[in-house]
Amino acid sequence: MIGLLKKVIGDTDEKKLKKLEKLVNEVNSLSDEMSGLSDHDLAGKTENLKSRYQAGESLDDLLPEAFAVVREGADRVLGLRPYDVQVVGGIVLHRGDTAEMKTGEGKTLVATMPVYLNAISGDGVHVVTVNDYLARRDSEQMGELYRFLGLTVG
Repeated sequence: MIGLLKKVIGDTDEKKLKKLEKLVNEVNSLSDEMSGLSDHDLAGKTENLKSRYQAGESLDDLLPEAFAVVREGADRVLGLRPYDVQVVGGIVLHRGDTAEMKTGEGKTLVATMPVYLNAISGDGVHVVTVNDYLARRDSEQMGELYRFLGLTVG
C-alpha cells in the first residue's frame, strides 16, 4: 500500500504514509457495516454524523465513517466504488493539501468524500472546476449521491 500512497501524494516521509494507510484501513473496516444497511439507514447516517459533530466530535474523528458512507453510497447510486487510492486523495483534500491526479483517475469521485465530510458541519461547501460544462456535469452526476445522502446541491 505504501507504494500506492507514494504514487498519489509523492515521496514524503514514512510516518505520514503510515497515518494515511491507517485511515484507509479504518474506512475499509466499516465496509461490511455500511453494505449491510438499507438505503434509508445509510442515508440516515448523515443526520447521525451531524448530531455527533454538534455534540463535539471533530470532522477528523468522523472521517473514517463519513468516507465509508460516501463509498457505499457512491457504489449504490453511481455504480462507482472509490478505490483505496481515491480514499487517500480524499483525505489529502480534506486536510487542505494538494492531490495530483491525471485525467480519468477519478478526481470528481475523490472530491465527494471530503465534500460530504465537510458538509456535516452545516457550513456550505463549494466545489470549483474549470468551466461551466464541468460544473454542470459534476453537479448533476455527483448531486445524485449528495441528495441520496440527504445533502442539498446548487
